[in-house]
Amino acid sequence: MPTEGVLMNSYELAILFDPDLEIDLEQASNKVKTIIADNGGKVINEDNWGKRKLAYKIKNQEMAVYVFYTAEIDPKNVKQIETTLNITDEVIRFLITKPDTKAIAQAEAIKAAKAKRAAKKEAAEKSEAVKEEE
Repeated sequence: MPTEGVLMNSYELAILFDPDLEIDLEQASNKVKTIIADNGGKVINEDNWGKRKLAYKIKNQEMAVYVFYTAEIDPKNVKQIETTLNITDEVIRFLITKPDTKAIAQAEAIKAAKAKRAAKKEAAEKSEAVKEEE
């Protein structure tokens, strides 16, 4: 369990599960969450994309169930999580990355600016329509 004062970083985990687990994915997903928790981490978000075709065969599989996790993990424990995921039977492939917070913030700022411009344009069109009615 995390202790007070431990620096926790945000990580994104992309996990490809064996496609035969699609029916009982909850058990495999709980196993991944347990691996993260056992190493002092905490899962913040889980996004299941479902069964999809792989770009190339992995372990003789053409399909996999894609699940993405956002977790807070002590950076010292990431290597141990990777080692455990490597030997987990349900996991075909995985990738642990640290999100680019600057790029995310920039994308959100651009999105907010576009929404503001759209709102201004809509308000201008409404006022023009009111003027035409008079």
